[in-house]
Amino acid sequence: MALILNIETSTEVCSVVIARDGAVIQSRENLTGQNHAMMVTVFIRELLTDSNLTMEQLDAVAVSGGPGSYTGLRIGVSVAKGLCYASRLPLIAITSLEAMALHVINNHEKFHYPETGNPLFCPMIDARRMEVYTSFYDANGIQIRGIQADIIDNQSYLPFLENNTVLFFGNGAAKCRNAISHPNAIFIDGIITSAENMVPLAERDFKNQKFVDMAYYEPFYLKDFVATIPVKNIFKCIKF
Repeated sequence: MALILNIETSTEVCSVVIARDGAVIQSRENLTGQNHAMMVTVFIRELLTDSNLTMEQLDAVAVSGGPGSYTGLRIGVSVAKGLCYASRLPLIAITSLEAMALHVINNHEKFHYPETGNPLFCPMIDARRMEVYTSFYDANGIQIRGIQADIIDNQSYLPFLENNTVLFFGNGAAKCRNAISHPNAIFIDGIITSAENMVPLAERDFKNQKFVDMAYYEPFYLKDFVATIPVKNIFKCIKF
């Protein structure tokens, strides 16, 4: 049993939760993006104050380790490492996609997905244009295909779709609706990367003493960071 601070910043969502024994006791969440660096520390301070807790009373810190936004992941992991170092707490890293998948799998009564047809669960995180970060999980939460960055077209995932009902969800799924039109494809709206989804996985890893090395841990970026120039600034960078 544990008291764990959960931090999720891998997408446009900035989400922080304190959970005791696998149950949420306090949470803060913002869905607008762009403010993670400012909001995450404010959320943590507010949660600790409202819960009458100090960092030293926690048992661990769990952080979303990707894949996802390069900048978002660096912010979340940097904050988590700093808290763990200062308070001498162990660090738990949670896969963003697995947390989303298990949230859907464990809430059949909410999402009403078909239990027949060997359902597979495909969480998707937007990776810009028609690319997504994704993986596949079976109904027991077992990963059956590793995490990849996929470019989506009308041929995507046909080997899975021919033999299974496949549920697509996450902030990368909406843009795939028109491309993936197979009758076995089902899209579920409203699934986000949330620290609340991390809670059961963080509790599991704490029980199993599955911690990462705080000094050397790096989030799973999947792709290298590429700096871009906003269109409005392109001509400012060109010398004639």
